[in-house]
Amino acid sequence: MNKLTMTFTVAALCGMSSCSSSDSTESIHGVDRANLDENVKPGDDFYQYACGGWMEANPLTDEYSRYGTFDQLGELNRRQLHDLVTGLNPKDAPKGSNEQKIGDLFALGMDSVVLNAQGATPILADLEKINSVNRSDIPALMANLAGVTAFYDTEVEGDMMNSNMNTMYWGQSGLGLGDRDYYVVDGENEKKVLDAYKTYLETLAKLSGYTEEDARRLADNSIRIETEIAKTAKTREERRDPIAMYNPMSLTDLDTKYPAMGVGEFLKAQGLDNVETIVVTDPKSLATINSIIANESEQALRDYIAAGYMSSAASFLSDDFVNAEFELSKVKSGVKQLQPRWKRALDVPNSMLGEALGELYVAKYFPPSSKEKMLDLVGNLQKALGQHIDSLTWMSDETKAKAHEKLDAFTVKIGYPDKWRDYTKLDVDPSKSYWENIQNAILFNRDFSNADYGKPVDRERWYMTPQTVNAYYNPLTNEICFPAGILQAPFFDPEATDAENYGAIGVVIGHEMTHGFDDQGRMYDKDGNLSNWWTEEDAAAFTKLADGLAEQFDSIVVLGDTHANGRFTLGENIADQGGLRVSYTALHNTGVDDTEIVKGFTPDQLFYLAYANVWAGNIRDEEILRRTKTDPHSLGKWRVNATLRNIEPFFEAFSINANDPMYRPEEERVIIW
Repeated sequence: MNKLTMTFTVAALCGMSSCSSSDSTESIHGVDRANLDENVKPGDDFYQYACGGWMEANPLTDEYSRYGTFDQLGELNRRQLHDLVTGLNPKDAPKGSNEQKIGDLFALGMDSVVLNAQGATPILADLEKINSVNRSDIPALMANLAGVTAFYDTEVEGDMMNSNMNTMYWGQSGLGLGDRDYYVVDGENEKKVLDAYKTYLETLAKLSGYTEEDARRLADNSIRIETEIAKTAKTREERRDPIAMYNPMSLTDLDTKYPAMGVGEFLKAQGLDNVETIVVTDPKSLATINSIIANESEQALRDYIAAGYMSSAASFLSDDFVNAEFELSKVKSGVKQLQPRWKRALDVPNSMLGEALGELYVAKYFPPSSKEKMLDLVGNLQKALGQHIDSLTWMSDETKAKAHEKLDAFTVKIGYPDKWRDYTKLDVDPSKSYWENIQNAILFNRDFSNADYGKPVDRERWYMTPQTVNAYYNPLTNEICFPAGILQAPFFDPEATDAENYGAIGVVIGHEMTHGFDDQGRMYDKDGNLSNWWTEEDAAAFTKLADGLAEQFDSIVVLGDTHANGRFTLGENIADQGGLRVSYTALHNTGVDDTEIVKGFTPDQLFYLAYANVWAGNIRDEEILRRTKTDPHSLGKWRVNATLRNIEPFFEAFSINANDPMYRPEEERVIIW
């Protein structure tokens, strides 16, 4: 279901200019001139000018559908984590220790001999349960069989109307392709992906012992049911409206109006017998899902559930299953080569025991001095954002005062949590199959979330692991978080100039702060409650500006006749622009010497080059189409070119005038924060 946390970038991997292919043996700090394409003028295509050298030096390999500076830093982090994990000796570690669990889980994923010998064996008993289930038993099956991802799901999070308390959310689920458009949009790419998905499901079924005829039936039944669910599922744009996502219903009403769904039984089977009210995020789906469960044949329901279950397990089974999943990925994203086993095996403890591995990571790779310097940067950015709020001509003093209250109430999390998560109750048993251990971890993490129901929100909890190359703003807790993984060169480099650091990590900080005031974040008050703290006139002025920015991005052609989705990416585009403008102000508040020339550039030029270098990358056409459909962030090229075309100091820094393609006339620019 839809997560409420807004992240800086969906890509959890990155890296930048210090990893350039420059011939120099000396370490490059900040912007590396080798990253540029100086055959292109900044005013013609700033992205190509700033990143063209990097893109040429880092062509896509078959392993990647997109490879950029984020991915580059992500690879460095992976190598660091790999060194940590392979340095563990789980046989010598105390049983039940984090070291034993991490080491054994990684070793299970690495043992290709055992996995290939087992084939489909780890899932056969569960498939037998699924293929004998009665209609009335489906809710209990969904609750107790890890890996079943059918129809709907529930999740415990802070209440949007009472952010100090946790509540239960209900959301539509069960689309194997993830996005509704693959099922309901009649396009060439969508048809190609759907055909590949059908082949994928048939392959999984045959690998699991189904006859060819039964495999075709399973795929047809599953896709038909998924298509029906997709028809009434919320669109990506609709999911951006938190007010529309907040629909409290009593559990009694849910079970009375939609008895076939069995939500009450689903919760009780998980040990949750005290839930009285559920916040429904996707009301249109209720009747559809209830009708499917009530009216489809039991065989069709079993096939649909089995298809989702096999797909959940595929990554953790033999090479035949993994390769089948990869064939689908090739069609969706254009990737040409499966990642090596060690990367896939490492991803499992990195996600399922994330903080346990994170504790090891920060002890070795995150110096305390970085946390101290980040606190100073955040303070400077908060001050600058306050200055921007004060200078707004479209906002009243009344709303400005409320905006300052929210800004002053930000919680700042840097590096790693003050208290680490307890994994004592998670058992990793190397005598069991890899998939059994994965299932155990799935249920452990579900129970961890469910245990919060009806309790106060733990505002010290982190929603990213420390080793993550990413950052986030959470509207329910009004917090900004910068994990240790992103607090290293090139984003944060103590040896780089202030201009370069403010253009990189400074913009990241400003970006996350601005999320508190984007089209979604502005709907939450300083305490994290969904509350309208705006005057009617100010809200209308904001909406007019936001609509203008959405129209700018809507006009961008990303590939062929496919346009960017300015409404879907609006929050991130607002945050990109806000981050750039606020960090630029913070830089100049430091008293930077505008006449200083470093590497042949002024501070302002280095600032914008550092920002552009963050988004350097190469990407396949298939991945352009996939991300345009599913990613709330604009593509890297447009996070640079489209955003900068609204910013006057950028034009001045590179002497860009009305005759240059990058120039946008003042009357057409949109400035929000």
